[in-house]
Amino acid sequence: QVQLVESGGGLVQAGGSLRLSCAASGGTFSSYVIGWFRQAPGKEREFVTYISWSGGNTLYADSVKGRFTISRDNAKSTVYLQMNSLKPEDTAMYYCAADRHRLGNSESSYGYWGQGTQVTVSS
Repeated sequence: QVQLVESGGGLVQAGGSLRLSCAASGGTFSSYVIGWFRQAPGKEREFVTYISWSGGNTLYADSVKGRFTISRDNAKSTVYLQMNSLKPEDTAMYYCAADRHRLGNSESSYGYWGQGTQVTVSS
């Protein structure tokens, strides 16, 4: 069973950048699809992006396309989310999630979740 720990969140001004990390332990990392979701106060959790087992397949929400980049280093059991040109509307708790069997952009596609890291973008 895989455990996930997110890091890299913080406070940044609009237009700035952050890189989030999702470190995994307890499983064969390359066997898992990794997704990122986010939840803003008062809103439902929403899909941000995912990356396939080998990293060859990615998908982005329209709201982050062209600004965010997901990547993975299977040797380090870590997935990264590079976030550029941040906007106040990107403010949210960011969660990484994992699943062994399928790519998906819904919460129900993922069986394992981290605790989240807070991203706050000031205007």
